[in-house]
Amino acid sequence: MLEFRDVSPADPESHAILVEYFALRAAEFPGGSYTPTFPAPSAFAPPAGVFLLAGPVGGAVGCGGIRRLDDSDAGIRYEIKHLFLQPETRGQGWGRAILEELERRARQWGAGELVLDTHHTLEAAGALYARSGFEEIEPYNDNPNATRWYCKPLV
Repeated sequence: MLEFRDVSPADPESHAILVEYFALRAAEFPGGSYTPTFPAPSAFAPPAGVFLLAGPVGGAVGCGGIRRLDDSDAGIRYEIKHLFLQPETRGQGWGRAILEELERRARQWGAGELVLDTHHTLEAAGALYARSGFEEIEPYNDNPNATRWYCKPLV
């Protein structure tokens, strides 16, 4: 079973896994124009959000977070950010486990919907989101790294 730990994105272990994530994205990104943005710790402090490391202390294999956005017609809205698993750990259902834990946290804080953005080249991620009930929507932000935007109603 995968362990989850609430941490600041500024924590050294969080920072290390985010550096790994951003380096992989930059290496695979079409045209070499990936623009990493390290998350602001305040955006991931409860109840504005949470940042999770997945795996034992000192051995995180993945991460993910939610942060609150402006409310929408559905009510309270959270955005999923930085969902990542080290490549050698993929295929075990851990991405789904992180996603489900983030959704559980958002529901605890009364979220009416979850949104996220991603790039079309992340086919496995897109398939995970679709299997998890997310539907493609019009862009809700101007993220230069995104080509697809998704929403999942929680009510």
